[in-house]
Amino acid sequence: MIGALSNVFDQISVHPQLVIVVPALMILGNALKRTPKVQDWMIIWILLGAGIIASIFTLGFSVSSIANGFIAAGAAITTHQAYKQSLVERNNDEQNKNA
Repeated sequence: MIGALSNVFDQISVHPQLVIVVPALMILGNALKRTPKVQDWMIIWILLGAGIIASIFTLGFSVSSIANGFIAAGAAITTHQAYKQSLVERNNDEQNKNA
């Protein structure tokens, strides 16, 4: 079992096309965040599905393309959270200290 899992992981490599997919997912996430009927908890799952679909269209159907979809969605979500926590929440913390 472990040998088979190791073979699967050996097939996975991060593809350069993620450079295009990650910003596209970030834009999609921002648009979904502004959509009133889409709840916040749904955004991550929509981005995950969109990342996998985009990777499959780009790379073809394989374990590697599905993994790249996960990686792209994770990169988009992590980048958004880093921006939000570093700039937006930091400004809020500074404003609360001054109040």
